[in-house]
Amino acid sequence: MAKRELVQRFEVVFEPDEDGGLHVYVPALKGCHSWGATRDEARSHIREAIELWLETAREQGIPVPDRETVEVSSA
Repeated sequence: MAKRELVQRFEVVFEPDEDGGLHVYVPALKGCHSWGATRDEARSHIREAIELWLETAREQGIPVPDRETVEVSSA
């Protein structure tokens, strides 16, 4: 049987950093920023930052902005 989970999707913005690499942030999640030397690295880092932001928000009772919520199945 497939495992199901709810996934929230947020807009992510990539900007070139003056030191090379990319600054990446989520406009809907105040203070959710990261960086990476490559686009793949920045994407990986911002995923982790989003997870931590959402976990902290739940723990502290901070409301999470509504975004498209989709159900994802994985085998």
